[in-house]
Parts: sequence; C-alpha cells; structure tokens
Amino acid sequence: MNELFPILSGLLVGSVLTLVRPQTRLLVGVIASVLLGTTATVISGEYMIGWEFLLIDIPLVAISSAVGLAMARAVRGRGGPRLPSPRRFH
Repeated sequence: MNELFPILSGLLVGSVLTLVRPQTRLLVGVIASVLLGTTATVISGEYMIGWEFLLIDIPLVAISSAVGLAMARAVRGRGGPRLPSPRRFH
C-alpha cells in the first residue's frame, strides 16, 4: 500500500510530460521523479528506517512516469477509429 503514491504520481507525471517540450522532457521527468520519490519516502515514514528507501521510490516514480508517458502517447496517437478512405467510382 505504501507504493501506491509513487506509482500514481509517476503515472500522473508521465501523462503531464506530453505537454512539456521534448528538449526539456527528460530533465523535468528526472526532477519530478526525485522530488516525488523523496516525498513518497517521507510520507510513508520509511525514512525513519533508512534513507535507502529512496533507492526504491525514486526509480518507481521514474518507471511509472515512463509508462504513463507511453500510455498517453498511445492514446493520443490513436485519435479515433480509422476508416478506410472512400474509393471513388467513375
């Protein structure tokens, strides 16, 4: 249950990354992954056990954001059903 926040926040970041310019997309994704991974570690209280939980939460946010970006691009790329072009008969 503690991993729900990093996964959902990563998916959200990934879907928002489609709005960011491609030149800065990687930088924004890395910064967001570090910030949200650290936030997830603090919110869950895992930091009291050890900060090594950052090594789990940050990559979890990053992987989830990559999946969210791929899903958003796939949905956006579809655009609706593709119908065959009408053929004109003369």
